[in-house]
This record gives sequence, C-alpha cells and structure tokens, in this order.
Amino acid sequence: MLWLRCLFVLIAAVTQSSVAPLESPTAATEKAAVDQLIPWLLDEDQQLRGVVFSKLLFDTTGRKVLPFAANNAVDQHVANAISAACDETMQRLNTPNSEIQNVDRINEISSHFENILRELLNATPGLRCDFPLTAQGKVQRSGYPDLRITDLVSKRVFYLDPKLYAAGTRDSSFRTFYFEPKKSTNKVRDDAVHFVVGFEHAPRESGAGSPNGSWRFIRWDLVDLSRFTVKLKAEFQANNRDMYRPEAIVASSAK
Repeated sequence: MLWLRCLFVLIAAVTQSSVAPLESPTAATEKAAVDQLIPWLLDEDQQLRGVVFSKLLFDTTGRKVLPFAANNAVDQHVANAISAACDETMQRLNTPNSEIQNVDRINEISSHFENILRELLNATPGLRCDFPLTAQGKVQRSGYPDLRITDLVSKRVFYLDPKLYAAGTRDSSFRTFYFEPKKSTNKVRDDAVHFVVGFEHAPRESGAGSPNGSWRFIRWDLVDLSRFTVKLKAEFQANNRDMYRPEAIVASSAK
C-alpha cells in the first residue's frame, strides 16, 4: 500500500514541530507538505474509501489479520467460548438490579461489557483474556482493540472489540469504529484473528425503580474483520491547552 505510506509521510511532515525559523529547511518542507495536503483534503473524490483493514493494520503495525477458520478446532473453541460469554453477559446486564441500569449514557456502558466478557473468558478452560498492552507496555482501555484472548495451547491470539448500538441503527452510516495509527499507543502486537461483537439494545423502557428507563439488550453478532474495509476521514484538531494560551487571550471576565 504505497499510497498509504506516502500519506503517512505527508501527514508526518505537516505535524512536525514548527518552532524553526521560516527560512529553515524544516519549515520549507512543512509548507510544501501543507500545500499538497490541503487541496487533496478539499477534493472529496480523493478521500480514501474501501481501505482493506487487514492491509492498513499490517502497514501500520507489521502484524497480520488472520481470517477466522471455521474448520479449525482452536478457532471454533474460541468462537464458542465468546458466544457463551456474550449470552451470559447480556443476561447479567439485562437484569433489573444490573449495575448498568443506573447509567444514563450508552457510551458509559461499554466498559461493563468488556469487564464481564473478560471475566467469563478467563474462566473458560484453556483461554486467557486480558486488556491488551500498548507498545509501551501499559494498559489503555480506550482505542482499538479492547480485549486480547489467547488459546493457551496453540498460543493463537484473538482480539475482541465489543460495540453497542441501538435497535434500528444497524444500517446507519454514522461512525461506529475507528482506528488511530500511532506507534506509542498501538495495542495490536500480534498476528491474530480480529473480532467485533455487536450488542443491540432496545429503546429504554420506563418502569418501577428505573425512572429513566431500563437498558435491555436483545441480540449480538460476532464479526470476523479479515475482510473488513474502512475509510479515512481527515480532520484537524486542537485541545484546550492549544487554544487558551495566555499570549493569545484578548480579554477575560472580571475575577
């Protein structure tokens, strides 16, 4: 994927430190990179669509996305274990006294699914499930993927990423998956089978003891990402520290 490597080189040049004087070679390189990048971003027809996820991962991490093999005993064992864990997780979290029933935002529920799935998969003979470590050896809950499963005999690795979505949005075009190609926070460190498991939830139902409604999950699907495709949506970002610099503030409220 030569085009992808070229894009990363271009973006890297744009995002280098700009503290050097304008006449320096570094600044000149940055200006040239920006001059090439901006017109490309403005041309919607040039947006990267249909990028094969397995090729993207290999070019950014050096690791292969292995296809799920239905005729492989290890793959079947892991898929069956994940299926059983998904059933049990959904059953637990659907109960009226479940910890998620007091959670207002669906985005705050994902970690509960991750925790229970990890617990159940770790209790499965022959499997180990952990939160994957970054390239720096640290646990980071955010970002892809969420769980790393290992078959202890074959050492075959499976990544699992739970997703939650509302009933009726299965065919939605809104973004539900993202992957950031970063070296320091990269969590894909093995050749592995990659799974997403999507849990569908019904509209919240009002009831006694749950004034805001109850969460109820109604189905799940385990998806093999070996033929998954993604697209690139470019955006420029800044944080509050970038924005509220003392030297840039023109006026403030009275103290």
